[in-house]
Amino acid sequence: MWSFFARDPSKDFPYEIGEVLSNDLDRGRSLWSIHKGKKKSSGEDVSVFSFDAKNGVQLFELAKGAMKRFKTLRHPYILPFFDGFESDKGVYFATECVEPLEAHLSKLTLTGQQKALYLSWGIFQIARVLNFLLNDCNLRHNNICISSIYVNAAGEWKLGGLEYVSSVDEGPKVIQKTLPSLEKYNPPEFSDHSKQRFVSKFSGDMWGFGCLIWEAFNGPLPQSSSLRSLDKIPKPLIPVFNELTGPSPSNRPNPADVIDRLRRGGSYFSNNLVDALLFLEEIQIKDKNEKNKFFSSLTDKLDLFPESICRHKILPQLITAFEYGDAGSPVLAPLFKLGKMLPEIEYQKKIVPCVVKLFSSNDRATRIRLLQQLELFIDHLQPSTVNDQIFPQLANGFMDTNPTIREQTIKSFLHLAPKLNYNNLNVETLRQFARLQAKDDQGGIRTNTTVCLGKISPHLHPQIRQKVLISAFIRAMRDPFPPARNAGVLALAATQQYYLLQEVAARILPALCQLTSDPEKSVRDNAFRTIKGFLGKLEKVSEDPSLKESMEADVNTATPNSANSSATWTGWAVSAVTSKFYRGSVDKKCVSKSALPTDQTSSSTPSTGTSSINSSVDKDDVVKTPDSNTDLDDNWDGDNWGDMDSSPAKSRDVEVEVASGKNEGWDTEDWGSIEDVPEEATPTENASSWKQDFSSASKPASSYDWTAPASGGSSLTQRVETKAQSSDWDDAGWEPLEMAPKDDKMDEAKRKREEKKLQRQKELEARRANRTGGAMKLGSKKAYD
Repeated sequence: MWSFFARDPSKDFPYEIGEVLSNDLDRGRSLWSIHKGKKKSSGEDVSVFSFDAKNGVQLFELAKGAMKRFKTLRHPYILPFFDGFESDKGVYFATECVEPLEAHLSKLTLTGQQKALYLSWGIFQIARVLNFLLNDCNLRHNNICISSIYVNAAGEWKLGGLEYVSSVDEGPKVIQKTLPSLEKYNPPEFSDHSKQRFVSKFSGDMWGFGCLIWEAFNGPLPQSSSLRSLDKIPKPLIPVFNELTGPSPSNRPNPADVIDRLRRGGSYFSNNLVDALLFLEEIQIKDKNEKNKFFSSLTDKLDLFPESICRHKILPQLITAFEYGDAGSPVLAPLFKLGKMLPEIEYQKKIVPCVVKLFSSNDRATRIRLLQQLELFIDHLQPSTVNDQIFPQLANGFMDTNPTIREQTIKSFLHLAPKLNYNNLNVETLRQFARLQAKDDQGGIRTNTTVCLGKISPHLHPQIRQKVLISAFIRAMRDPFPPARNAGVLALAATQQYYLLQEVAARILPALCQLTSDPEKSVRDNAFRTIKGFLGKLEKVSEDPSLKESMEADVNTATPNSANSSATWTGWAVSAVTSKFYRGSVDKKCVSKSALPTDQTSSSTPSTGTSSINSSVDKDDVVKTPDSNTDLDDNWDGDNWGDMDSSPAKSRDVEVEVASGKNEGWDTEDWGSIEDVPEEATPTENASSWKQDFSSASKPASSYDWTAPASGGSSLTQRVETKAQSSDWDDAGWEPLEMAPKDDKMDEAKRKREEKKLQRQKELEARRANRTGGAMKLGSKKAYD
């Protein structure tokens, strides 16, 4: 009757018992069979150790005693006890996922220094747990060998096999092991009773520790005499190994002495892996300087460590140090490097929460390091996380008083732009870019704002792109800082596929022409190359109007054309600026080295789609900041590029007044080519010339002979002179052309213009004198002579 109401204890066991992974009892090495297991409530993977009562009463009692020891002994390097139960069928207990050390070493793929470091760390762990048992708990293990060691996912060696544990107080005695295969691990004094009086509390276990060291490098021990083979034992370990496996029990060292001797400088346990892991265990008692020094040096050492230890041991310690300690910004570099080892699901759980927390930090050093390493983790961030949690914090960097923060914030948008929503990218980001480009006092930041805007342009909404780009780049071309002007020119070239041909002719080319007389030669050279590319594009469409549609194919495209994009962006990158040149007092002298070097080439290539004008930028070039707090143009709206007045008809330097008159012969006049190029090589007649690189197809403006006759047969000076003489336009306010050395014809033309101007002034004065005087009556008509 009682058996009917008795409850099966396995029903209350909170773990599922799965298939058998290892059965050491069949091989006579251990009592236990190891099963796969899962926690019923969470699905967490575990290992379940089981013993079947059918294997004998004596072994059954050993198994029950072992489980009691697992319940009471707690140490980082002893198998942890989760839960267990006994029944008349056997003994079962759950622990973390582990595998026998023998099986683990047989499939170990580590080689060279990584393997040496890994084995030293494993042996060190067993030495520490033996020190705990013998010196702290006064317990003998009596079963130290390869079959009593297990390895978890983090590569940690855990001590098991607690079936034969005895108290030191019981005195020395010979342990009778029921498994015959374990007898080879018995120390010599077990068979030589004359040595029993020399036995210490640790002599037996230290003999087993020596056997374990031999097996770690050679595999399972076939017989005791094999311990004399030292070929594979590391030389720093041989002296201690000989003491451990010596015939005299009194000469075997205490585990505490072994650890102390092998931890001394240059010895076996003194290496980067053991030092790093011990530091992380004790990180809570380290001061801030020690932590900063450790984390700064850790990144380079990680490549030498086994991946399992990095991923499951070091990474969790770094996350804990960051979340609950004052590890600070130095922990970021190793944290992100190790994060690359994680699968996506684990990355989202472990690293992303740290990243979100970091962006809200007020520590500038942390923010700079975070922005500099954004490319390491941006691919793992979901767009919703970027827009809702990261962008609001990141946008504060635009207003930071530290120029380095502002610069790194700008650069970060190269990686963030593809993940930003419409409002954050097309409204908030562009509003900040407009303010920085117009009002930031650092020329390098204004330059990089222009560069970054050009690079993120494929991600902008087409309508916003049409409204912003030309105005923004023309503004950059008027910047007093030469590299900023260079950036504006190259940005126009790099984004040429987004402009209507009408805008090219009406807005872009007139603005570029102003830079052909720029004081900086690098700006002039880039302006000439870019003008040549745009002109070639217009000329080709003029010859074949059907190409206009393909030339403007990307203007209203929401996503960038992959072919054009790859050609356009080759080599075009943001340079490192502020980290190398910001100082407390800035030089008043503008350095001539540009962030956007002009020795790179640009080209215009015909295709069925939009032609590309490539511009290359050297990533390592440095911009230095001039001492200037001048805004670019006070008449421009600093927060709205779409409202900027960028009409090419206006010039900030010279105002031109044009009087009414007839345009005689201007539409039909053949102006020829501004370069001395053979007629058969012009883009109109030979399409292959479109594929020439700008740097090779164009020459500096200073190299042209402006007075030499072009292909049309007459010189530029002669044509200009002829026009000046034949035109009826009012010449008032026009500056004389000085494109060629003065000669008699030029003097004559100037004299005639002066005479005509005086004659017209006299005519106007005569007309005013002949007007009827007095006030005019309402409705009366004004009479003229």
